[in-house]
Amino acid sequence: MTQVDKQSGQPPVARKGGLARLASWSGRQWCLLGALGCAFLLGVAFVLQFAFDLAPCSLCIFQRVAVAVAGVFFLLGALHGPGRIGTRIYALGALAGSIGAVVLAGRHIWLQSLPPDQVPACGPGLNYMLEVLPVWDVITQVLNASGECAQISAQWLGLSIPQWSLIGFCGLALVPLAMLWSSFRR
Repeated sequence: MTQVDKQSGQPPVARKGGLARLASWSGRQWCLLGALGCAFLLGVAFVLQFAFDLAPCSLCIFQRVAVAVAGVFFLLGALHGPGRIGTRIYALGALAGSIGAVVLAGRHIWLQSLPPDQVPACGPGLNYMLEVLPVWDVITQVLNASGECAQISAQWLGLSIPQWSLIGFCGLALVPLAMLWSSFRR
């Protein structure tokens, strides 16, 4: 014999909890969450730059670009309200941006962990390189010789800014992964 709700006379509705509730989110909801995450990460970066006068190095700027790429995919998905296939496409684009940010933050942390005698030489400033060199050469220069990125300019709770960024980027990468998981569960 099945139970019946006393007020409505209908069988009780099973409530979804935890992961089952998240799996039922739409692509739009996931994209909105990701877009808010990107806005938060970029907002923190700009507060550190303009309120605390921490000038970003070249790798920091590249990380911002990677987060912005993820943010564009998330924002487009939030505006579009995609179905299953669209959710997967937006998730893959956002995942590419998120993974790019993770890799760049990892490189930044690696540079900061080097002994001073092994730190690559500082190259010219990013603005100068963008004016003089083709974009691909600028990317190669920044990734190969970023001695200015090895300097730890600030720490909070014992972690440097790139270490905190890596934690944030890993958290951000969970959103498109959850979007993919959710889209395959439907």
